[in-house]
Amino acid sequence: MVLPSKLAQDLTETSRVLNLKDPHVRSMLLSLGTRTLALVGSMVFSYLLIRYAMKHLDPTHEEKKRQKELAEMISKKMNLPKAIVNNFNEYEMCVLADLINPVDIKVTWQDIGGLDEIIDNIRQTVIYPLQHPELFSRSKLLTSPKGVLLYGPPGCGKTMLAKAIAREAGANFINLQVTSLLDKWYGESQKRTAAIFSLARKLQPTIIFIDEIDSFMRTRQNDDHECTRMVKTQFMTLWDGLETDDGDPTLNRILIIGATNRAQDLDAAILRRMPTRYHIQSPNIIQRVKIFELILSNEDLDTDVDLEELAKQTSNYTGSDINEICRQAAMQRIVELCNNRSTTNDNEEHLSQLRPITRADFLEALRKVHDSHHQQQQHSFNRLTLD
Repeated sequence: MVLPSKLAQDLTETSRVLNLKDPHVRSMLLSLGTRTLALVGSMVFSYLLIRYAMKHLDPTHEEKKRQKELAEMISKKMNLPKAIVNNFNEYEMCVLADLINPVDIKVTWQDIGGLDEIIDNIRQTVIYPLQHPELFSRSKLLTSPKGVLLYGPPGCGKTMLAKAIAREAGANFINLQVTSLLDKWYGESQKRTAAIFSLARKLQPTIIFIDEIDSFMRTRQNDDHECTRMVKTQFMTLWDGLETDDGDPTLNRILIIGATNRAQDLDAAILRRMPTRYHIQSPNIIQRVKIFELILSNEDLDTDVDLEELAKQTSNYTGSDINEICRQAAMQRIVELCNNRSTTNDNEEHLSQLRPITRADFLEALRKVHDSHHQQQQHSFNRLTLD
């Protein structure tokens, strides 16, 4: 490469002034180079030392490191493209630990008994827009809801419905934990909140599920902590605010599902963002029969077991209570066999001696579950009376 004439003249004059053959000049240049290298080495060492100290002075360093390792493991398990994974920031990596692969969800529509009408409605309003967004982009009236609220008594299948929705839609499922949002350092909670929606957009279609949403999105009051209020406000803004795009459903396939048994405690702005609501009530007698049939489909029942009779005796019982009754009834024969078995350890012989589940087993299970509920209600009543 040919140097410009002016630069060549400057170099020639400099070489005349500095005679490199002179030992004093060479010693001076060598000393200057040594000092420069020492200065640069000192600056690099200081930078690495300060960086090391800042990392280990951060009390969340180990937690972030574990979350990053877990997120990398999840991304490999879900076969996420490397181009997307490399674009994740540290906050999105923390939220990635709450991501669940829909293939790993074992709950299907067939595992939910007695909610056929609600399941059909969910398919029409939630599943189809997520699976076929191009069919719902012709009209604003056909857009999918931004939020779905499942509310009702505990143990009626709200969480199972959310899992089945994620599996049926084939969407990535973020089981959002409130502890994943809150941080003691100022401003970190807001960054984590923003990371939830940025991650959901990169992985869409995405379902963000918030169980017991009333504990997080309660009605805002004057005595709320500043951090909690800011997180709620930012969450609602990112959920449905000025910058959200409603024009193209194919670019915003993010659905938030909340489950609660205290819908009256939710903030009015949250309820507005959840226009699709399903009241999951305690099952009626027809639904209870279907639940019994579903739970006992693979069990060996005696001929004296009448499921309609059991459904009549379990009035005001939830699906979770019915599952516990069936479990207690099935345990009766196991306990009886364990108490009366011989000293031999032949498992095949013990299995052959296992008798079917009888009506008496269910009556004993009903008594145990009823007594347990009665004691719990009595305890709650006494506690409220003392208060």
